[in-house]
Formats: sequence, C-alpha cells, structure tokens
Amino acid sequence: MEGGMSVGLIVVLVLGLFILFSSFVTVQQGYIAVITVFGKYKRMLRPGLNMKIPIIESIYRRISIQNKSVELEFQAITQDQANVNFKAMLLYAVMDQQEETIKNVAFKFIDDKNLMQALVRTIEGAMRSYVANLKQSEILALRSEIVIHVKEQLDPTIATWGYHLLDMQLNDITFDEVIIKSMAKVVASNNLKAAAENEGQALLITKTKAAEAEGNAIKIAAEAERQAAQLRGQGVALFRQEVARGILEAAKQMETINQDMSVIMFSMWTESIKNFAEVGKGNVIFLDGSTEGMQRTFRQFMAMTNKGLFEDLSKMPDKQ
Repeated sequence: MEGGMSVGLIVVLVLGLFILFSSFVTVQQGYIAVITVFGKYKRMLRPGLNMKIPIIESIYRRISIQNKSVELEFQAITQDQANVNFKAMLLYAVMDQQEETIKNVAFKFIDDKNLMQALVRTIEGAMRSYVANLKQSEILALRSEIVIHVKEQLDPTIATWGYHLLDMQLNDITFDEVIIKSMAKVVASNNLKAAAENEGQALLITKTKAAEAEGNAIKIAAEAERQAAQLRGQGVALFRQEVARGILEAAKQMETINQDMSVIMFSMWTESIKNFAEVGKGNVIFLDGSTEGMQRTFRQFMAMTNKGLFEDLSKMPDKQ
C-alpha cells in the first residue's frame, strides 16, 4: 500500500515539475512568438522569459523581426523584343511589432517558402510590366527608375502581408549574346561617327584659320605694295622734277652766255649712253651712233625746244 502511494507521489511530482517547466518560455532576441489556444490566435510573446498556460497554450510560430535578404534572377522582354536578364538583391523585414502586423505575418502564408514564392512573382510581374514599355537602349540608363517603379508597386502589396521593402538593387543587367554583339557594333559605329565628325570639325577649323591667315597676308602684302608703289611714284615724280629743274637751270645758263642748246642735248645723249653701259645687265640696246643718227636726234630735241618745252619748264616753281 505504501509502495503504491510512493509511486503515485513520484508521478504527480514529475508531472508537476513538467507542467511547471513547460509554463516558462524563452524567446530569443530578434524574434516574436505567436501563441494559440486550440489553434486560435491568443497573444504574442516578446523576447525574454515568458509564461504560458501548459497544454492549453502552444507556440504556433516564432517570427523573425530581423532584416532578410534574397537574391532573385528573372527575365523580361523589352518593347523591341529583346530579352533582358536581371539579378536583383531584395532586402525586406517585418513592418513593425504591432499585434495586427504580427498576425498577418504569422497567418497570411503557410510557410516562408510560399511567402518567398509570392514575393518573387510579384516583383517579376512589376518588373516585366515596366520593362515591356522600354526599348533595349533605355534599360541601362533607367536602372534607378526601374527600382523606384517596382518598389512603388510592391510596397502596398507586401504591406498587407505584414512586410515592407527596405531596399532593392539591380546588381546585374545582361542581354542575349546576339544583342550584346549588335549593341557593341552600334557603339563602335557611333564612336567612329563621332570621331569622323570631330576630325571634320578640326579640319574645317584648320582650313578656316589658314584661309583667314592667307587672306590677312594677302591684304597686308597688297597694302604694302600699294604704299611701295605710292612711294615709288613719289620718287619718280621727285626725280623728274629735279631733272626738269636741272635742264631749266642749264638752259638759262646757256641762254645767258649765248650758247647753242645743242650742247645740252649732246651732254644728255652721252650721259644716257654712259648710264646704259653702267647699269645694263646684258640686255642689248640698239643706238644709232652715226653722225646722221646723232643729227637726227638733235633735230628732235630742238623741235621739242621749239615747241616750248623749256618755256614750260621755266614755269615750274623754284626748289625751296
């Protein structure tokens, strides 16, 4: 009788200890425990040591409130039918620690696998709908716009699940090999075109500057030639004036001493021959040096004198 009582006491004691220890629950930092009673949500337990009613209350799920990341790979088609491959990194977390939010996280999906499948398909749908309105040449330039669009489309949806999107990055955007080669050819042709245009502009500038320099040189040379011609003309005019004055003075002196003007003519004749001999550079000049030729020349000089040549010279102003 006493042995039976001792065994029963031990059973009761063990059962009591089991119930006592099962009443205490430890929740790790970064997690929240969801408590149900016979399958129905009852309450939530925060990090630390908590108590629950043994057997009646049970932990349905421990929910992580830490940030989570996932890497996605998917494909989209552009407006001009080009295949684009995306690699994206998604960072998300539980929206907050409010009870309603925790209930959504705990009961919206059966498990994390189903949550992740819905999240990936939602992102792919938003991405593909946006990329379908773009051309392949616009994809790389609109990387940030794509992320903003997807985030705007995704936030309201996953908020009903109890989550929010912290960050999304498009780590890699690639095209099919054929498209990459064609894009490389387009870039190369554009570079060649730009180089040709730059070379043409440089050549145009060079030729323009050369033409301007040549025009300025011609203008300067013409101005110099004009000034030189003007100075030569002035020199010739002064020379002729001096010659005329010399002839006039000689004529006046000859007239004073009653000498024949032919002496002056003879002197001019011999001076001309002397000048031809001194400054001539091999050119042949034919002069009639016979007595008849000299007489003919004198007669021509005298005819000029008879026509009033010396009278016209006498009208010239004296040199100051």
